[in-house]
Amino acid sequence: MSESTDKCLVERWHPNTHTFHLLVGECAVTLKDVAMIFGLPTDGLPVTGMTLSSFNGLEAEYLHQFGVSLRKLDCRGSGIKLTWLWDLKERLQLTDENSIQVYVKVHIMLLIGTILFGDKAGASVHWKYLPLLSNFASIGQYSWGSACLAHLYRSLCRASRFDCKEIDGPLTLLLCWAWMRLSYLAPVPREPRSFSLANRWRNWERGDRVYRFLKLAHFRKALDELQEGQFVWVAYSADRVDPDIVPGPTFRNAS
Repeated sequence: MSESTDKCLVERWHPNTHTFHLLVGECAVTLKDVAMIFGLPTDGLPVTGMTLSSFNGLEAEYLHQFGVSLRKLDCRGSGIKLTWLWDLKERLQLTDENSIQVYVKVHIMLLIGTILFGDKAGASVHWKYLPLLSNFASIGQYSWGSACLAHLYRSLCRASRFDCKEIDGPLTLLLCWAWMRLSYLAPVPREPRSFSLANRWRNWERGDRVYRFLKLAHFRKALDELQEGQFVWVAYSADRVDPDIVPGPTFRNAS
């Protein structure tokens, strides 16, 4: 299902204007969408830095931050295998402040590799993000939302090329954006009062058996026949999102 929705949206993506061209007008995923759907900060320090690729550097960085050694077979190119991170997370004993910080860093690396900046293979996460986590107190000061949105735009532009067969990037963001705006195409939300709003469809596949088997033709036809009023332009109004569940700073950063 998700691949069908992604493909339909990519077909309507215009790389020059970074907008979707629909029958009812042009629209795009914005910083406010990232803040509301993922709960990520959209201002702050830029997510940038040096991209190093030597195994010695990677090994030293992981030993310094996680306190464990790394083997070459745990790597995939310039990335660390997600299975290695999952195993490390399961083994950690939360006995003191340092072990808790290591646990949080591993969890963030997994989020980066699977949700925020995932690649097509979905098997590893590039270690270039790890230096951004070295100062634990400053992790939340980065504009992760801006970087995530930029990554989605780049992924959509690449996927719109005629010779591209797959798309990577934060597809959870793209899907939740589509489900918020095109509610008649969305599965039934499981947790309507949850924040971040992506949690609304957590484990949705368990209860939406019919929806799971809808084909590409279904979603393509639905978008081709889109009528005025079916697209929600104001997706976060009080009648759709309870303001009591939205943290104040997140909403202000997204406005």
